[in-house]
Amino acid sequence: MKNIISTLLLLLVTIGLHAQDFRREIELFRKKYKEEFLHTPNSPLKAADLPFLNFYEPDSSFRVTARFEKSKGRAFEMPTYSGVNKTYVKYGVLKFRLNGRRQTLTVYRSLSLQTLAKYKDYLFIPFKDGTNGSESYGGGRYLDLKTSDIKDNTYVLDFNKAYNPYCAYTDGYNCPIPPVANHLSQNITAGEKKFGRDHEAAKL
Repeated sequence: MKNIISTLLLLLVTIGLHAQDFRREIELFRKKYKEEFLHTPNSPLKAADLPFLNFYEPDSSFRVTARFEKSKGRAFEMPTYSGVNKTYVKYGVLKFRLNGRRQTLTVYRSLSLQTLAKYKDYLFIPFKDGTNGSESYGGGRYLDLKTSDIKDNTYVLDFNKAYNPYCAYTDGYNCPIPPVANHLSQNITAGEKKFGRDHEAAKL
């Protein structure tokens, strides 16, 4: 009996430590995310705007291991909310289960960024879900990754790192519209929520 109790206690402690590590990782990610607004030349936000950034509580159930299938897509023009198109190629597809339901997301690669050494392995996942317009930005959210993040045809997909496009904060940016293929049937209650100020206030 003592051995069973000791095992259960050790298991509970281990689970608790993993939960703390996960929360700490997400908090550090969001801290860096906010800091980037202050150092990016074309940033839509200033230091006074950062307290208005809202996020869901970290939730490990929205971190899943996805199977990656490489694609050989042709270049195409992805529309943006400003009306300007951007050129992308379909890099591959992520297949995964979220809360027991099968889902897929298409991963895209920007041809313009691919020519820059700093972004040559940059990949992009624009998506929409059931929270858009109510709890999260109506235009959808984004996830970033690198080609090196995909190992043995698998990728750890973490919706806690989903972020808003610049268009969520103010006008004047060319934010890609998530293709229909990336409209998820579930509510993704993880990642960034709606901005706490309207566009006009964010411009001040």
